[in-house]
Amino acid sequence: MQAMSDWRLEYRVAWANASRRSFVIIRRLASTLQLITQPAHAALAARIMRAWSTSHFPESPRKASILHAVEQHDCGWAVADKELVLEETTGRLLDFTEVPDAVKRDTSTRGIEPLASDPYAAALCAQHRLHVYRRYVGNPEWTEFFADMTTARDSFLHAAGGGSLDEFLRDYWFVRAGDLASLAFCNNWADTPDDGCGYSFHMAGTSLTIVPDPLNGRSLDIAIDARVIDHQRFASVADARRIVESAAVVPLKGQVQGDKDVMQR
Repeated sequence: MQAMSDWRLEYRVAWANASRRSFVIIRRLASTLQLITQPAHAALAARIMRAWSTSHFPESPRKASILHAVEQHDCGWAVADKELVLEETTGRLLDFTEVPDAVKRDTSTRGIEPLASDPYAAALCAQHRLHVYRRYVGNPEWTEFFADMTTARDSFLHAAGGGSLDEFLRDYWFVRAGDLASLAFCNNWADTPDDGCGYSFHMAGTSLTIVPDPLNGRSLDIAIDARVIDHQRFASVADARRIVESAAVVPLKGQVQGDKDVMQR
């Protein structure tokens, strides 16, 4: 695949201009911040999807690759996860949603090639980037990204043996469903719409409910590690890094269940 060195140059410039960035997921509670890495979030997404019943996530020759894509869909963030940035005016620690667009493109690119030995998974991860960044379609700064990512998707799909694009896109929705389920838990989002995958996600306390129920009445205990710090203003990035690196790692435990009162699709 094309090296896309111009993106990486743009990324390095953006990185220098933006100082050191934080790409962790931050669950913001009343008195604490719980910091979760993107790869840990993706691993949780795969754990949740492995628990789905076959009536919702059928067996197929592609299922292992779908699960591989779920588990690795954010691997491009692994290096960047360790960086931190503060909001200049408040000293508040910022999360991955506030990164420069150049960084979004670079981490997307980094996350595809490592999956080349499983081309169907690589194609699904390329489709994931096309989907989650679709709001940038029409932005001239993103034109090359969409062209290159579409080429990567189609090339990996061809390498995987082809198949129809419609079938492939149906498989992609399992990647998105796992992503949203884990994001809802990691971010403690009260209500997360389906975004096209056919399932919505609802947090109450430590319980994540999926609608409709893909677990066929079962429940799943889950946990993910987070570094926990107090809400505070940081004097500098170095100060924030010192506090975060010394913070206790705590397992955030919860349960996933389906809404049994909603008719299954």
